Amino acid sequence: MKKPSRIEDIQPFHVMALLARARELEAQGRDIIHMEIGEPDFPTPQPVLDAVSSIIDKGDIHYTPATGLPALREAIAHFYLQRYQRLVKAEQVIITPGASGALMLALGTIMAEGDEVLMADPGYPCNRNFVRFLSGKTRTIAVNAESAYQLSLEQLEQQWRDNTVAAIIATPSNPTGTLIEYDELTAMADFVRAKGGYLIVDEIYHGLVYENELETAAGLNEHVIVINSFSKYFSMTGWRAGWLVAAPALINDMDKLAQNIFLAAPTPAQYAALAAFKAENIEVLEQYKKEFQQRRDYLLSALKELGFVIEVEPRGAFYIYANCEKFTGDSDQFALDLLENIGVAITPGKDFGRNRPEKYVRFAYTTSLPRLQQAVARLKDYLHG
Repeated sequence: MKKPSRIEDIQPFHVMALLARARELEAQGRDIIHMEIGEPDFPTPQPVLDAVSSIIDKGDIHYTPATGLPALREAIAHFYLQRYQRLVKAEQVIITPGASGALMLALGTIMAEGDEVLMADPGYPCNRNFVRFLSGKTRTIAVNAESAYQLSLEQLEQQWRDNTVAAIIATPSNPTGTLIEYDELTAMADFVRAKGGYLIVDEIYHGLVYENELETAAGLNEHVIVINSFSKYFSMTGWRAGWLVAAPALINDMDKLAQNIFLAAPTPAQYAALAAFKAENIEVLEQYKKEFQQRRDYLLSALKELGFVIEVEPRGAFYIYANCEKFTGDSDQFALDLLENIGVAITPGKDFGRNRPEKYVRFAYTTSLPRLQQAVARLKDYLHG
C-alpha cells in the first residue's frame, strides 16, 4: 500500500537517531554527556507533585471541557496580568496537550489547503511538518546574524504573498536562543493584521531569559496567537500541558477542533499546571533559571575558547547555536564523531532547516555544570589534543 505523500514529506527528528545510538553506547557501559535534547534536567518541583498526589488520591479524574480546566484558564489569565501587566481574559485561553497541541489548533483554525505559512530557517522543525500535515505550504526564509537569526518586519514585507495566511516566530527561539525586540514584534503584528493574516508567536521559552524579562505578544491585536507550554520554564515536559491565547473570535472554532482532535488535555496534567503558579513553585523555578544562566555563561565562554564561533549570543532558552566550520564541513558527521569518540552528544544543524546546516551544531545546556565542564574537557582534548 502506498503511503500518503504527507507522510513521505514529513521528516523525523534527525537527532533521535543520534540519541538512539547514544543509548546503545550507554548500554555498553560508555559514559555519554547529553547536550542534544531540549529537555530541562531539573525534576518537576515538589509543590506540583504534592498537589497532583492530592487530586489523584481523591480519584476524581474525569474529562475537563475541551478548552481546559476553568480554574487553570483563570490562573493563566492572572499570570499574564501579574507577570506582564497584560489583560488577557480567561475565555481567550485554551489548554492543550503541550505546545504542539496548541500549534495544531492554531494552524487548523486559520489555514486552508494550499495556504502558505512563513517561518525562519533555522527554526523548530515541527512547525513546517504541522503545516504540511494540514495540507498547507511552508516557505522558510533564511535568516542570519544580522537579524539575530529571527524573521524581521522587512522580510515579512518582502515575502508576504496573496496566499500567505500566517507567519510563525519564536522568541526566545530554538535553536539559537535569540530574541525579537518588542518594537519589532509590535510592528510585525501590525503588518500581519493589515494583511489580514495571523502572527503565531511561540513563547515557550518565556521565563528563561537571562538579562531582562520579555514582553509578551499576547493581546497585541486580534491577529496574534500566542503559544506557550509548561515544558520549559516550568520543567514539566512529560506532563504534556500547554496553552494558547487567541482572539475571542477564534475560540469557538478552536474549541470545536479540540473536541475532535484530543477532546481535552490530560486532567492530572492540568491540575499539575494549576499548582505550577503557586508562589512556592515559582521560587523553585527561578532557582532553576539561575542555574541555567550559570551554565550558559560558562558554556558560551568555553565554546569560544575552543574555537567555535557564536555569531549571536543567546539571551534566552537553553541552547547555543555554534558555527563549527573551524573543525568540519559536515556538522552531521561531526556530531556522530563526537558521540562515538568522546561520548559528547550534540545536535547537528540539519534538524533545523536548510540554511547552511552543515556549518552549525546546537549545544543544549540541559545538564549539570560539572557535566558541562566534563564535556568541554573532552572536546578540548579531542579537538586540540
